[in-house]
Amino acid sequence: MIFITARFRVLPQHADDWPELTRAFTQATRAEPGCLWFDWSRSLDDTNEYVLIEAFRDDEAGAAHVGTEHFATACATLPAYLAETPRIVNVTVPQDDWSELGEMAVPTSR
Repeated sequence: MIFITARFRVLPQHADDWPELTRAFTQATRAEPGCLWFDWSRSLDDTNEYVLIEAFRDDEAGAAHVGTEHFATACATLPAYLAETPRIVNVTVPQDDWSELGEMAVPTSR
């Protein structure tokens, strides 16, 4: 799977609107057959920063995503709302879902 994490520093005047500004892009990406997840979170330390965690089935699915109209539209429109170029980590990992964090295992008999 391709696992991607990206940090988006949004201009302060647009930070509260970011979920709505990215809604169409998010929904279209989640609907792609090769998308495993596409989830936004807002930073607790910097309310102008959003973190995107996304995963695609394989290189083919990642390439298909980059080739979509909604990706091109996002690349053309979203930078106007950003304070800086997003930072990204993009890796291929040999799994297709989240693993459990064994050090914080929750008993099943709760």
